[in-house]
Amino acid sequence: MSDWRKVSIESLRAAYAAGETTPAQVIASHLDRIDRLASLKAFIEVDRERALSDAAASVERIQKGQARSLEGVPVAIKANIAVQGLEWNAGMELRRGVVADRDAHVVAKLKDAGAIVLGTLNMHEAALGATTDNPWFGRALNPHRDGHTPGGSSGGSGAAVAAGLCAASLGTDTLGSVRIPAAYNGVYGIKPTTGLMSSTGLVPLSERFDCIGPLARSLDDLNAVLRVLMDVSPAVEPKRLLLLDGLVDASECEPAVIAGYEKARQLLASRPAASIELADDALAIRSAGFIVAVRELIEHLGETRRERAEVLSAELKFMLGYVEDRSDAQCADAQAVLERTRNVLRESIGTDGVLLLPTAPQAAFEHTSRPPVSQSNFTALASIAGLPAISVPAGLNEHGLPVAVQLVGAPGNEAGLIAVARELDTGLRGYRPPPIN
Repeated sequence: MSDWRKVSIESLRAAYAAGETTPAQVIASHLDRIDRLASLKAFIEVDRERALSDAAASVERIQKGQARSLEGVPVAIKANIAVQGLEWNAGMELRRGVVADRDAHVVAKLKDAGAIVLGTLNMHEAALGATTDNPWFGRALNPHRDGHTPGGSSGGSGAAVAAGLCAASLGTDTLGSVRIPAAYNGVYGIKPTTGLMSSTGLVPLSERFDCIGPLARSLDDLNAVLRVLMDVSPAVEPKRLLLLDGLVDASECEPAVIAGYEKARQLLASRPAASIELADDALAIRSAGFIVAVRELIEHLGETRRERAEVLSAELKFMLGYVEDRSDAQCADAQAVLERTRNVLRESIGTDGVLLLPTAPQAAFEHTSRPPVSQSNFTALASIAGLPAISVPAGLNEHGLPVAVQLVGAPGNEAGLIAVARELDTGLRGYRPPPIN
């Protein structure tokens, strides 16, 4: 019998059609695995009864020859995206008990395509952080190494896919929160062009930057889910390679990250290459994005954060207070940094360029009270520019932890970006499943 947690969506559909297995069997197997690997703290809520009921309905559809594009495919959803009947808490004690009365637009799309939602996934509190060390719902763990972070804020989304708890997941990306977990867990993740995918049903951090995006164990699976979630335009071939060598050098990347980046650069060497120079350094850009995003979060929370301060973690209160103390002049400076960065990146990439970067300067690290501040050095750029970006596994470091590279493309050219990612994937052969049974 095949291990259905390891096969592609296409292979799973073929197995259903051939009668080799059924959605009922596959969903039951995934639910058992979620229970067995509960120590990963990837899930917040498991919707067992509804998943089994939906699986039974999928069996009937397949028997009638009415299978849809994701029929019987097990998926899971980050807890800041509404799933009808489940708690919609955004990883916050502040929202505990808030139950979604309808599905988010993207969740409805998945269900309409036949996907079966297993439950909601752990995340960094309020999506403001990159470790998913959540004081209210548990410290999520990386399936590649016990005690290590799965990244964030979509840490549960990355861990669940990597560990075979679901075939694909949804996360959200504000300054890198899909791509960093994809990198740390050794899977694939894409942030689409800002505004192209509906955010209806998302608890916002920053409406300026927030994007919903899928994570999966292959580019084929990622592409299959993305095309259900949004209208993907025909590909425009990215003909020019763009680099930010100064930023890479300044970010003190670990050796395995540099090795993956250099190999990817060689694989794309047939394209004419040019360097981009940004007017501001990584710290200024990252800080500007943080200030602008958190100012929005402060507005979203309103007086609730003072009236119910006891249900906000010390970390979250510190970050809110730090930004609240910024002067109007400092906030104006942050806006100027973002505008300069956005303009340079969009002008440089144009309609036919692709920017190559590491996804993160480091691999996953042990959970600590002081995570590296450089985690979003590279991912923040696409978010600030509103451009699509994809993370592709690039192998393992000396400790057996995944590293990844990132591609940033022209607005609306998700298909072209995935095509270049396929080139890299063929050469890098960087995907490695975690060493868990």
